[in-house]
Amino acid sequence: MFISDIKRVVEQVSRDKGIDREVLIRALEEALRSAARKKFGNKLDIEVQYNDETGEIEVFQFKDVAEVVTEPAYEISLEEGRKLDPECEVGDSLGTKMDATTFGRIAAQSAKQVIIQKMKDAEKDAVYANFIDRKGEIINGIVQRIDRGDIIVNLGQTDGIVPVREQVPRESYRRGDRIRAYILDVLHESRGPQVVLSRTHPNFLIDLFRTEVPEIGEGIVTIMGASREPGVRAKIAVASNNSDIDPVGACVGMKGSRVQNVVQELRGEKIDIIPWHMDPAKFVCNALAPAEISRVIIDESNNLMEVIVPDEFLSIAIGKKGQNVRLASKLTNWHLDVKSETRYNEAMQTGYDSLVALPGVGISLADALYESGFYSAEEIREASVEDLVQIRGIGDEKAAKLLEAAQNAALEAAEAQQAAENERGDADNETETAENERGDADNETETAEDERGDAENEAEAVDADGTPQPSEPSDEHEPEPSEEGESEEKND
Repeated sequence: MFISDIKRVVEQVSRDKGIDREVLIRALEEALRSAARKKFGNKLDIEVQYNDETGEIEVFQFKDVAEVVTEPAYEISLEEGRKLDPECEVGDSLGTKMDATTFGRIAAQSAKQVIIQKMKDAEKDAVYANFIDRKGEIINGIVQRIDRGDIIVNLGQTDGIVPVREQVPRESYRRGDRIRAYILDVLHESRGPQVVLSRTHPNFLIDLFRTEVPEIGEGIVTIMGASREPGVRAKIAVASNNSDIDPVGACVGMKGSRVQNVVQELRGEKIDIIPWHMDPAKFVCNALAPAEISRVIIDESNNLMEVIVPDEFLSIAIGKKGQNVRLASKLTNWHLDVKSETRYNEAMQTGYDSLVALPGVGISLADALYESGFYSAEEIREASVEDLVQIRGIGDEKAAKLLEAAQNAALEAAEAQQAAENERGDADNETETAENERGDADNETETAEDERGDAENEAEAVDADGTPQPSEPSDEHEPEPSEEGESEEKND
């Protein structure tokens, strides 16, 4: 089969659709193989070859050389075979060229369907291969539609989706708006590759700065991490490998031009640019700026830092609804517990008092325990004998007694707390009982008022029927007849 312009069509489709030409050629070969089997059956041994130089697709049917031919469709006699190949023997397989024009209309339609399906699959694979390599980049697109809150974005070759969870809460888009987003993931699904986009991911912020700050692209300034509460506030940590270049100043730009471009893209999201430091405590202090830090207590085993700030800076360090300390914790990867100096001193005093209250512990021993990092009886209870014997003035016997005293103190404290909770529960029950009694009294009063109202309604109903009602006795008496009246009656 020869098609004069098939080579040109293959190259054009490969260029326009981004499909490998080898995939297209295999699709053509599979289509002709399907057409031949559609015409002659599945038992035929058929081979299809494409000649890249001439653009010819040849279809060959292979038959076995046999002495006696019983199946002409699958076998060829030795005499006929030697006409094709003089050196053939019985049992060899010889290929004879088929005329593809005899495949028929149904076979051609089947070949067309195979080609279309193969091209669709190849196009999907090409799109997936193209976008999977761009995972982690920023891409521009046009809003196509809004589907159940998800934003469908036209990316040219395919559509992307910005799920609701990856959208900034205060942002809104309409059809035709341009949108910029971060390629979060590329999924290979049956209906086609799905490109998942995000505008809330911290890497979106990092890539925006990488685009705006040339020093980051050159490797002079390095972004060490970022944390975001999308649409509200973000923190980004930067460092410089050149002492002459300020990493914060490079990200801010002249008159804040660089950071303002990022803020505009994020629709007004506030961005704190933090200088990174090798010392974790110093890095945490920078992350909590502008709050001043009095001291930092590090618990490496629990990845915890206790940050003590002056009373007037407590609200600044915590931020609105805990926003500042939450972002700083995400940025530094440390659990942060921010306390005021007053609260910290009270806790320290309470812990010191618990040490002094232990049997056999005086002021000097309490000071020694305090200096060794045991700030309360609770911390002694969690320690071991080996930890305590390292403190001056404490031997094995003394350490065992201290542990026993601390455990007893903990039990007594737990019992006292349980008793207090029980008393509180009894008080709550008494209050509830009093409220129930008050409610019963209110119900009785309401019942009496209802009965009085029923009596009044009955009296009104009798008056409406016209039945005379007994008059109430009156304290006033009728006037007695006068003497003049009596004499007049006699004269009459």
